[in-house]
Amino acid sequence: MKKHRIIATDRLERNMGELEKDKKDNTSIQVGLSACLAGHEVRYNGGHTQSRLCLDVLSKHFIFKTFCPEVAAGFGTPRPTMRLSGDPSAPKLVFSDGDGVDLTAQLVSGFEHKLPEMSHLDGYILMKNSPSCGLERVKVYQPNGHPHQIRSAGLFAQALKEQYPLMPIEEEGRLNDDTLYDNFVMRVYAYNNFRCEVLHQPSLRKLIEFHTSYKYLLMAHNQRQYKHLGRLVAQHKKAPLDELISSYFKDFMQTLAKPANRRDHTNTLLHILGYLKKSVPSSARQHIVDVIYKYKDGMTPLVTPLTLLTHYLGQYGSSYINAQRYLKPYPENIHPIRKYCR
Repeated sequence: MKKHRIIATDRLERNMGELEKDKKDNTSIQVGLSACLAGHEVRYNGGHTQSRLCLDVLSKHFIFKTFCPEVAAGFGTPRPTMRLSGDPSAPKLVFSDGDGVDLTAQLVSGFEHKLPEMSHLDGYILMKNSPSCGLERVKVYQPNGHPHQIRSAGLFAQALKEQYPLMPIEEEGRLNDDTLYDNFVMRVYAYNNFRCEVLHQPSLRKLIEFHTSYKYLLMAHNQRQYKHLGRLVAQHKKAPLDELISSYFKDFMQTLAKPANRRDHTNTLLHILGYLKKSVPSSARQHIVDVIYKYKDGMTPLVTPLTLLTHYLGQYGSSYINAQRYLKPYPENIHPIRKYCR
């Protein structure tokens, strides 16, 4: 059995290596991934929880960097099951059927030196319910063996969030929800764009250009924050450049963290339609309005009015509006065919 596992793992490594080779320089986006989701046999039972969504869809756009904090800490595979115990606000790691020995320090020793090495990542996808990698809703057990009502995050996931509070981090299971999937992918690209376009060689001009390209995406997510970030850039003389960029990045990523709703998307779509007022006949504009309101009423997906608008803007829109990342926040073919989801 062990020989077959080694052969399967080697084959998976070769396949992933070939995928990365095929991508060549098509992307610079690197995303962390719980090793079990990549098919590595690192689970407590010697198995994995391979994610077809990650391997068949997202791997065409992201370079995955896999990591298992439990294996890195030397717990071995297979191993006894572990769980969180004690105070939900500061849980400790123990073996599920053991004598309550605190294993927290051993787990932390496996990942604490790795966290600084993850600064190049643009996002992270974690395994749900894991006492190390679960992002939220992880059970914390009482001495009587029953879980607290209050849930927690896995110890590695919590440390990752504290080290990189702006980085897009999500559980693989939640990516089966279309809205959460779109929001995560959009944030990964936004995070990467800011790091490459602004942080790489900071300047006020680059910050202004970046903000300009994301104006309508910000409007769709939060109009109040959209105005706040606009004022922040406009009043740039009130703070040193490094402080301005840091404040902007924080508020920008926090604004995008909550998915936009249909009402705000509708408002944004109608604003963009205004750029076609003088170039597109009123009958065609009214058709677009009708499609936008069908989206608002839940009768069509967002891609329908977006496709219509993009078609007309491509012919009659200005370079300014066509450069808006709201129209194309990420590659079109990154949308999964839902048969891939577990």
